[in-house]
Amino acid sequence: MKRLSFFSSILFLIVCSNLPVLAQDGWVSIFNGTSLDGWKAGVNASSFSIVDGAIQVAGPRSHLFYEGPVKNHMFKNFEFKATVMTKPGSNSGIFIHTAYQEDGWPAKGYEVQVNNSHTDWKRTGSLYNVMDVKETYVKDNEWYTEYIKVEGKHITIMINDKVVVDYEESDIDKREGDMKTKFLSSGTFALQAHDPKSVVLYKDIKVRPLTE
Repeated sequence: MKRLSFFSSILFLIVCSNLPVLAQDGWVSIFNGTSLDGWKAGVNASSFSIVDGAIQVAGPRSHLFYEGPVKNHMFKNFEFKATVMTKPGSNSGIFIHTAYQEDGWPAKGYEVQVNNSHTDWKRTGSLYNVMDVKETYVKDNEWYTEYIKVEGKHITIMINDKVVVDYEESDIDKREGDMKTKFLSSGTFALQAHDPKSVVLYKDIKVRPLTE
């Protein structure tokens, strides 16, 4: 009986170790710091690896989508935050309200830019091609916090607690190019591997679902 109880306890601990961690303030971790469990990459999956407790993005173009159990990876209103570090000349992005696809740039959702010194002038915190940020608020080789809030049709983006984008979605018909098809709905998150020369690290990735 004691042996059965022992093995039952071990099984309980294993199961619990794979569950998302819910903080008292409502924030839920969606990256466990040790593996890519709950995440799914399309082509060039080797562009994503675990390095010192962070997701390292380094390699050919690819996207890593959250497909874990929190909200069945379907978010509408939420707060999201991650601790990020860029290496010199790197470009990446955080997609919101998106959906898994095997290849190509995500056709659904918005991209929030991660870029402090790449040749693309649209800097970290930009709501890419919608409300772009020219200023550089953080440096390469330093950890910073990137925060995104979506509530209704409103998007707020903060870099280290500084608001850099405050956007209300209204008339999407005035947009140009492929942005005409991208707007708020619901979906998951994705991290972008932009090009083989870009190296970016993400850790402490958390979400706080809000009332819909």
